Amino acid sequence: MEKSRVLIVGGTGFVGRRLVRASLGQGHPTFVLMRPEIGLDVDKLQMLLSFKAQGARLLEASLDDHAGLVAAVAQVDVVISAMSGVHFRSHNLTLQHKLVDAIEEAGNVKRFIPSEFGMDPSRMGNALEPGRVTFDEKMELRRAIEQANIPHTYISANCFAAYFVPNLAQMRTLLPPKEKVHVYGDGNVKVIFVDEDDVATYTIKSIDDPRAMNKTVYLRPQENILTQNELIAKWEKLSGKVLEKIHIPVEEFLASMKDMDIAHQVGVGHFYHIFYEGCLTNFDIGEDGAEATLLYPDVEYTRMDGYMKRYL
Repeated sequence: MEKSRVLIVGGTGFVGRRLVRASLGQGHPTFVLMRPEIGLDVDKLQMLLSFKAQGARLLEASLDDHAGLVAAVAQVDVVISAMSGVHFRSHNLTLQHKLVDAIEEAGNVKRFIPSEFGMDPSRMGNALEPGRVTFDEKMELRRAIEQANIPHTYISANCFAAYFVPNLAQMRTLLPPKEKVHVYGDGNVKVIFVDEDDVATYTIKSIDDPRAMNKTVYLRPQENILTQNELIAKWEKLSGKVLEKIHIPVEEFLASMKDMDIAHQVGVGHFYHIFYEGCLTNFDIGEDGAEATLLYPDVEYTRMDGYMKRYL
C-alpha cells in the first residue's frame, strides 16, 4: 500500500520534531509547515533545514494566510498538528481552527490528527479552573472537526516521560531529586508514562489504519502503568540512593495554588487530576477508542527504568 503524504504543523516543537522523524522513518513522504512568523528564530530554522536534509519537504505558509494554507494542505493526505498547548511556554491550541477551515476547504485530507497528546479532554468536563481551559479548547476543536466531517484520530498519550519520570513527578524541575521527594497522597494512584519518541511512533502508525479512523487511540503500555511509589522505587534501585518521602495531602496540594501564577495553577490542577483522582486509568476504553499497544504489538516501547538510566 502506498504511504500517505503527511504534513506536520508545529514540526520544530517537542512533539513535532519527533513526529517528523517518525514519519520519515516509517517511509512517509513528509512535509513540514514553515511559517514566515519564524522570524529570527535561528534554532527553529536550522531544525527545519535539518529535516529537509533528511528528506522532508518544507511548505511555506502562514496560519493567517488562508489561501496559502489551503494550497499546502491540498498537497498531502494526512495533517498532524503538534502546536503547543502548555501554559508555561506557548499556548496556541485555538489557532488550529484556521487549520480545520483550510482542511475543510481543500477537501482532500484523509486523516487529521489535532494537537492533543495528553489526557482525554472528553473525560475532563469537571476539571478544575484555570487548567480546564486546555480541555475546553480541545473539545471546541473536536466539535469543529466533527461538524466539518473531517476524518480524524485523537491521540491520548497520557504523561510524557521527560516531564514526569526523571523528576519523579516533582513540579518546577525536570531533574531527579537528590534527597527528598514529594509524594502525592499515598502515592498509590496508577499513572501512565510514555516515551515521547514512542508517542510519535504510535501516532504515525495510526494514520493509515482504518481501525483508528474517527476514534481516540489511547497509549497504555502495560509496563509503564505505574504508581508514583513504583516510579520512585525504580529510581532508588537504579541510583542506589533512598530518598526521604514527604506525603502531601490533597487539601494542602490544592491550597498551594493560592499564590501561584496562572501557568503554575494550571499545572497543579492537572497534577491533581492525574495523581489524586487517577484520571488516566480510572476508566475502560469504550467502542469509540482503541489501545495503541494492542493495535501495534510490533512496537518495542521504552520502559521507564530504561528511560531513567540516561539521568544517572
